[in-house]
Amino acid sequence: MSDVTSGLFDFDLSYFPKRIAGIDEAGRGPLAGPVVAACCMMPMDEMIDKINDSKKVSEKTREKLYEIIINKANFGVGIVSAETIDKINILQATKLAMRNSFEPLTLKPDIILIDAVGLDLPCATQSIIKGDAKSYNIAAASIIAKVTRDRIMRELDEKYPMYGFARNKGYGTAEHIAALKKYGPCPEHRRTFIKNFVEV
Repeated sequence: MSDVTSGLFDFDLSYFPKRIAGIDEAGRGPLAGPVVAACCMMPMDEMIDKINDSKKVSEKTREKLYEIIINKANFGVGIVSAETIDKINILQATKLAMRNSFEPLTLKPDIILIDAVGLDLPCATQSIIKGDAKSYNIAAASIIAKVTRDRIMRELDEKYPMYGFARNKGYGTAEHIAALKKYGPCPEHRRTFIKNFVEV
C-alpha cells in the first residue's frame, strides 16, 4: 500500500464518526472549456491504493482509479461552461460547479472538505489549503473532476481539431496560443481569458 494514500486516508479517518465528503475542481486556469467539480464520499471501511492528488497521478492510473472510484463512491459532478465563466467570473463559476456537484449525493455527509475554497452548503464545510494532497476524499474528487474534464476536452478536440485540445486540455500552451492567433477563438474559448492574446 502507498504511504501517501495511507496518509490521506488517515487524515480523513480523524473525522470519524462523522460522514465526510471531499470537493475539488479541474479547469480553473485553461483558456478554453468548462470548469468541472466533483463531490465524492468514499466508503471508509476500505482503502483504494494509489489515490492521490490527480496532478500527481499519471493519466493511465487516473483513468483506472476513476473507474474504481465511481463504482464505490457516492458522488456528483458539476460542469460550468466557458460562456458562464465569462458571465460570472471563474471563482463564482468554480463555486457554482462545486455546489452543483453536491446536489446528486444520495446520502448527505456531515461535513464536506473543500480544496481551498469557502462554500455555503446545507451541511458543515471546511476549506483545506492543498486539500487534494491531504485528504483522501478530496483526492478522489480531484480524480473524478480531472478525468471528466479531460474526456470533455478530447471530445472538443474532435470538434475543433486546430487547437490541440486533446493535448493541451485548453491550457495556454505555445501551440494553443499560436492556433488561437491563426484561427481566432471558438465558442469554447473563455473570452475573459483570451483577451490578452486575441481580439474578442
